[in-house]
Amino acid sequence: MRAVLASDAPVSDDQAVIKARDLCRTFMSGGRPLEVLSGVDLDIGARAFVAVVGPSGSGKTTLLGLLAGLDRPTAGSVVLDGCDLATMTEDERARFRVNHIGFVFQTFHLLPTLTALENVLVPAELAGKGRGAARRVRETARDLLDRVGLADRAHHYPVQLSGGERQRVALARAFANQPRVLFADEPTGNLDAETGARVVAIMEELNRSAGTTLVLVTHDTDLAARADRIVRLAGGRVVQDGAAPAAGAEER
Repeated sequence: MRAVLASDAPVSDDQAVIKARDLCRTFMSGGRPLEVLSGVDLDIGARAFVAVVGPSGSGKTTLLGLLAGLDRPTAGSVVLDGCDLATMTEDERARFRVNHIGFVFQTFHLLPTLTALENVLVPAELAGKGRGAARRVRETARDLLDRVGLADRAHHYPVQLSGGERQRVALARAFANQPRVLFADEPTGNLDAETGARVVAIMEELNRSAGTTLVLVTHDTDLAARADRIVRLAGGRVVQDGAAPAAGAEER
């Protein structure tokens, strides 16, 4: 059975799945306010592949957390897949993330007491899918592991897997509930160049075949260049937003 990885609802390629307006985030540091993001406006369309880049401390991970509803902005708004995150309670945002959003992190975040297959099944369990769907859910999870090249590692625990294998399990898990958007925070940061390239190729294939919008934060200029669009942050503001340079072109 071939897993269905994106919602069956038709989505126009130019439809904005993410709309951020005047997004600001301030933290208290040493008793003083520290503005990490200031006045960020951003539209990201369906099926887009967007890389968010910038120096350390520029607000990249903070922006990702706000767009995904993991944190609340100090000011401004985020509308994701037609839903205003600011109008939701914490519990409502958590349920929304389970059903609409996938995550891939630098440190994998796999549950060590669960096998690869069981880790991929976690999002379905959090979504409360009933017994009647159990067989289909397991088939989908197995198919996802097959698509990331780990069908023969389904019953291995994270400690028995390499870093690249764990990241591929995390990718399969991220797609388990057919997310509209996949957020990835430095997904190749703990991987060697060859393994990182393989993980990125899988993400690109899933982005194309599933129609899932892909937004990733990275310091890797080669990875960023593979995106359709690069958003560059500096000092908590968007200083550049446009198409990624063509292969072989010098980035300016």
